[in-house]
Amino acid sequence: MTIPTPLDRPKLRQTIEEIVDSGFVGVSLLVQDDRGEWTASAGAAELGGSAKPATDGHVRIGSNTKTFTATLVLQLVAEGWVALDAPATSYLPEFGLDERITVRMLLQHTSGLFNFTGEVNEDGTFALGIPMPYGPQGEAWLDRRFTTYRPEDLVELALTNPARFEPGTGWSYSNTNYVLARLLVEKVTGRSAAEETRLRIAEPLGLSGTLVPGDAEIPEPHAHAYYRLENAGARKTVDITRQDPSWASAGGDMISTVQDLATFLSALLGGKLLPADLVAEMCAPHPTGIPNMDYGLGVFVLTTEDGGTVISHNGAQGGHAALMYSTPDGSKTLTAALNCVDDASMSVAAAFQSAQQRLLREVF
Repeated sequence: MTIPTPLDRPKLRQTIEEIVDSGFVGVSLLVQDDRGEWTASAGAAELGGSAKPATDGHVRIGSNTKTFTATLVLQLVAEGWVALDAPATSYLPEFGLDERITVRMLLQHTSGLFNFTGEVNEDGTFALGIPMPYGPQGEAWLDRRFTTYRPEDLVELALTNPARFEPGTGWSYSNTNYVLARLLVEKVTGRSAAEETRLRIAEPLGLSGTLVPGDAEIPEPHAHAYYRLENAGARKTVDITRQDPSWASAGGDMISTVQDLATFLSALLGGKLLPADLVAEMCAPHPTGIPNMDYGLGVFVLTTEDGGTVISHNGAQGGHAALMYSTPDGSKTLTAALNCVDDASMSVAAAFQSAQQRLLREVF
């Protein structure tokens, strides 16, 4: 009989095995808490392969990029270069933004700006934006997945569409807000967001696996990402691990690892990147209309089933996904990387939501 050691977590290991069974190719997980550090992986790094995903593998982190971008903006606030409640147009006059839209509204998703990756209208129809993996333009995205987009062009595309609501009067998740936030960082500092991320976050924290990529490559080791097409009854699966992420820009183009995400989130909430008052601003909940899920400045503020608070951001980027959760003080973290077969209909979305909830319940 094997006697479990204090760091053995058989229930959590079973959970990630069941997550793979629900429709994912592979998953890697890291939990850090008062019991220490526990990491494991399940499934496969490649379709048809037997090797599990590397626990230190690189993954496209999707919308977790927003937390990094918000941190850069708030660092500039701390240094006096940017004011949270100043009009965003005072820093980016070239776009002719509504003067009522503040920097805070960009980070909080309360600007009302159209999402350049498309919006679902109240009647269920889809207002198209740039081609993306999900929705009616999935095949077009696949054909253009090596196209490089300028962030300015993504903003201009968004601004050709009407606002969703008057600034500050609602909440709507929009990647456009974070492209503008990145451009603001670049305008104020005179350096690229990639360079600012390296200088201000990655190097000080020793995040050796974290980067804003400038091309379609992803460092080794990494699990593979896939996209499935169905046409006239025929099914084709394409490896999309290599893709130019500029279509998402600061809405979700970064690469990281579960270890780096845990280090980053713990340091951020622990006050190593921002002063305490701005950490509090970042985590101040603003209602989204989604039960038990509010939004701060670059983070979701979740209420658990027992009334606790968890700070989070998750993201998906065409066959890759990343989860990032922490207690408000950064003392307990859960980070995960997933690889899957994506498609235009988002058929893996229900399994993704279930995986998030299962891990959240198990750890928090």
